[in-house]
Amino acid sequence: MDNRKFLPFIIILVIAAVLIIALSSSIFFTIEAGERGVIFYKFGGGLDKENILTPGFGMKAPWNNLYVYTVRESSIEEKMDVLDKNGLSINVDVTLRFHPIYDQVGYLHENFGSSYVTSLVVPEVRSAVRQVMGRFTAEEIYSTKRGEVETMIKAETEKSLQQNNCEMKALLIRSINLPEQIKNAIENKLKQEQEALAYQFRLEKEKSEAERKKIAAEGEAIANKIINNSLTPELLKMRGIEATLELSKSTNSKVVVVGSGKDGLPLILGNN
Repeated sequence: MDNRKFLPFIIILVIAAVLIIALSSSIFFTIEAGERGVIFYKFGGGLDKENILTPGFGMKAPWNNLYVYTVRESSIEEKMDVLDKNGLSINVDVTLRFHPIYDQVGYLHENFGSSYVTSLVVPEVRSAVRQVMGRFTAEEIYSTKRGEVETMIKAETEKSLQQNNCEMKALLIRSINLPEQIKNAIENKLKQEQEALAYQFRLEKEKSEAERKKIAAEGEAIANKIINNSLTPELLKMRGIEATLELSKSTNSKVVVVGSGKDGLPLILGNN
């Protein structure tokens, strides 16, 4: 049997196997957990923004490009100098947690590419912080309106990232640092305001206490006046008789009638 006639087929199979092995990294791919992929078709269709590749094994033509994005939650820390409403420099330390929106990775890649963190996320955070803090004075940012400032920065950052296919999970302002001289001046002013409020509170308390005593005294005077007007001689005589009868019932008393007292009441002496 002549095996030479199979030689061309064997050569073709060997070449095909070699090509497959050589191009395997360009043909076969695996999307890991926490990742999403998007394919760019060179010879038709371009970037497929709608069909996002989810975790698993896949195949593609070797001439098409695969772009893989991590969609796990990431964080960045930014320290920046911003100006307040009056042009005073403030140092701010911010932490942002975010991730790409899973099914919009294609649009993120088209607009910003794999460097979207430096070209999108960081500039948007910095812009939001500067714009919001520029609406307030250093004193407001440092003390009275810090919560409002943080809320506004979060809202503006979240909105801008959402519009560009990223989702903000949290934004934390870790510290706000002012020049030492300004910081001391603000703290002294706040201390004086607190002392003034405490003094005002004591005055109000003393005023309320004086008013209470006045009302109590007036009430007592009215009560005494009513009692005095009700104490007629007949009532006093009746109360005296009642008291004498109760005293005479005591087992520890020996009653001796000496005579009559004022208003005809008897005088009662005990054995003590």
